[in-house]
Amino acid sequence: MARASIFRLATIIILILTITALHYLTDTHHDKAHDVYRRLYYIPIVLGGFWFTLRGGLGTALVATILYVPHVVFQWGNNPSMELEQYLEIVLYNGIGFLTGFLTLRERQQKFRYQRTAENLEKSYHKLRDQADQIIEIEEQLRRADRLSALGELSAGMAHEIRNPLGSIRGTAEILKENVPPDDPKYEFAEILIQEVDRLNHVLEDFLTFAKPASTERTWIDINNIVKNVLDLIRQQAVKNKINVSFSTSDLPKIPGHAEQIKQALLNIILNALQVMNGGGDLAISTSLESDYAHVKITDTGPGVAPKDRDRIFNPFVTTRTEGTGLGLAITQRIIDGHNGRIELTSELGHGTTFTVCLPIK
Repeated sequence: MARASIFRLATIIILILTITALHYLTDTHHDKAHDVYRRLYYIPIVLGGFWFTLRGGLGTALVATILYVPHVVFQWGNNPSMELEQYLEIVLYNGIGFLTGFLTLRERQQKFRYQRTAENLEKSYHKLRDQADQIIEIEEQLRRADRLSALGELSAGMAHEIRNPLGSIRGTAEILKENVPPDDPKYEFAEILIQEVDRLNHVLEDFLTFAKPASTERTWIDINNIVKNVLDLIRQQAVKNKINVSFSTSDLPKIPGHAEQIKQALLNIILNALQVMNGGGDLAISTSLESDYAHVKITDTGPGVAPKDRDRIFNPFVTTRTEGTGLGLAITQRIIDGHNGRIELTSELGHGTTFTVCLPIK
């Protein structure tokens, strides 16, 4: 029993015993005093009803009745008119005890129902808020998909229109370069022209990759093998940039997916990491299985991503590098979304960035 309940019970007992003692110790000739004592019983009875509801009210009234009846019978038995009045008072004790306890019980039940209703409303509110957040997120994904679709169609048209003239320009520049001595200043200009044409061709390749419809073909692929293939491709660039590459594998089941697309997505992230660490650093890659998802974690020790760029880094044409097109991560996001996966980003300025690619295993 709680300390407060013990204190309340002790208070009621003390009050009843004190009032009863006053009755038995006061001579019956002091009838006015006994009238006051009789009515004092209502205090513990009402308190019992308030504190312990119906059982408390009736229990207190019953105890008061048991203690008071012998006093009425033996000390007031020679005065029938007073005895009748006291018996009526006893009936009132029990009536008041019942009424007080009953009303208190109803009030507490009502309060409990209100509390339950409030809790249910709060749960419903949180559920609705979560659903609203999901709807907003889905709407944002739909808007993004519409933008990407329109941008993809535009990019495809522009890329095809520009590619042929670029080929002609490059061919012409190579012919001019062959007819110019290496020590002639025009030779350097021809080289710059060829390099810029190659850079534009690279941009067009990104456009075409972004615009190309995602393949729906799926096979069972080995993520660990795909990561190893990607690391073979970037090995020379990592050595050139003085980057230490480590790869930690774990047992993963084969998952449904398009091997070349997943390879492209991981390659884009890893190439970004190599490019931001052009002065050297560490690149740690690991695979794991968590909650029915195959995770590929890619951590670099580069400069990190600014907070203002984290929410839009996967949008087309958003890049933190002057030579970047801003399509690599957009392509990666599109591929992972097409596999019903997700990409998680954590970064701290000056301490590097971690991309975690999560792909469902079923």
